[in-house]
Amino acid sequence: MYDYVIIGSGIVGTNIARELSQYQVKILVLEKENDAANHQTVANSAIIHSGHDPKENTLKAKLCVEGNALYEQMEKELNIPLLRTGAFVVAHNKDEELMLDELYERAIRNGVKEILFHDQEQAFKLEPNLADDITKVLSLPSTKVTYPWEVAFACLENAILNGTEFKKNSEVTDIKKEKDYFKVEINHKVIIETKSVISAAGVFSDQVAYLLEKNVPYQIYPRKGEYFVLDRKAKGFVQHVLYPLPTSKGKGVLIIPQVHGNILLGPTSNRQDEKDLLSNTRDGLNQIKDDLHTLAKNIPFNLIIRTFAGIRASSSFDDFYIQESKTYSNFFHVAGIDSPGLTAAPAIAKYLVDHLLKHHNLQKKNNYDPIRPKKTVFYKLDFEEQLALIKKDPRYGNLVCKCEKITEAEIVEAIHGPLGNDTIKGIKKRARAGSGLCQGGYCEQTVLKIIARETNQPIDKINYYALDTPILVQETKVKP
Repeated sequence: MYDYVIIGSGIVGTNIARELSQYQVKILVLEKENDAANHQTVANSAIIHSGHDPKENTLKAKLCVEGNALYEQMEKELNIPLLRTGAFVVAHNKDEELMLDELYERAIRNGVKEILFHDQEQAFKLEPNLADDITKVLSLPSTKVTYPWEVAFACLENAILNGTEFKKNSEVTDIKKEKDYFKVEINHKVIIETKSVISAAGVFSDQVAYLLEKNVPYQIYPRKGEYFVLDRKAKGFVQHVLYPLPTSKGKGVLIIPQVHGNILLGPTSNRQDEKDLLSNTRDGLNQIKDDLHTLAKNIPFNLIIRTFAGIRASSSFDDFYIQESKTYSNFFHVAGIDSPGLTAAPAIAKYLVDHLLKHHNLQKKNNYDPIRPKKTVFYKLDFEEQLALIKKDPRYGNLVCKCEKITEAEIVEAIHGPLGNDTIKGIKKRARAGSGLCQGGYCEQTVLKIIARETNQPIDKINYYALDTPILVQETKVKP
């Protein structure tokens, strides 16, 4: 019997798991995919927003500002990357400058403490590649950028080290309420018993809720966002996150410096019925190029190394929906967590525990450890430290991914870590092997062989990512 089953291991579910792991409770995190952080968390803009945009007096506004501040503490405890870029919201004429004034007032009411204006001359000194017709910008210095799935991994690893259990490839297929507990069915066969259920299932939140409830008070409406990724050679093209003025569709198409030196261009924001259709479209990618010219000039489109798309869990409820079921006590909805969900995630976890679980009389552990050990990034060490590591473990001397400077030892650590993975994309997410200019063209075959060796699997059984997605399908060079 578990005290809490958390459905979903995205940025929200993993923050909830970590928050709860400091208490004397038994926790299980369920994930239907072959890895954590595989949907909304793995494909978004990576921005820790200031809180200037959400409507006043909403959970989005409150938890965005609180979450932004909590990332400072998480950086120290979990050793997650934070790039303090700041952000500019741009205006092109007097009418748009009045809209900047309204955003400024909203930001103040939302509790954003760092906010100011730059005139055209000041803005161009700070960002020479701004579009020539920009007349004024709203500056948001508290805006930051992180590596979203690494944050989710860090939270879940820390929760695991503090006693939380994690099961991947575990789709919830039914939920039944007994007298004072729930029976959660996994993959149509395994039954888990738990006193409480927390649904943080992202774009699938309403589907999970309908397994138990007849009348779900929200519906999830998927929105696809498409992106370009620029090679690290583009680093320095802009220093700040660049926003247009927001619209009813969202914050618009952005330019976003990234932690590892890349730059993201996007996203689009288009409603679709499918919750897992992640293909890019010609129209979407062309829209990004068209819209970006209102933000910047000299955009290095020649440095595009890949495209991707993500799905956002927009909902019919005009805010985050974080509430206990009105029919079934101890079933908690954490739904409609679209932008600024990444920013708000740690504050969402605290809000859930402090406001909705307060009657559970949670008792803190004496041995809770909030620290996630810092991982070795070999190429960032000085020469003497590198030599010492190679002497201790020669695998640090074997450079596997030339683009990202990733060694064999780092790949082995990604395979066997607390949240290890044995797929090509799983290693890419953890160690960045295959994330550079060649997108794995040089190193993927070596990574494949390392995974096979370390996991004692035949090389043709190694998956790209999901179950039953082998990289090698059949031999092409066979002796007659």
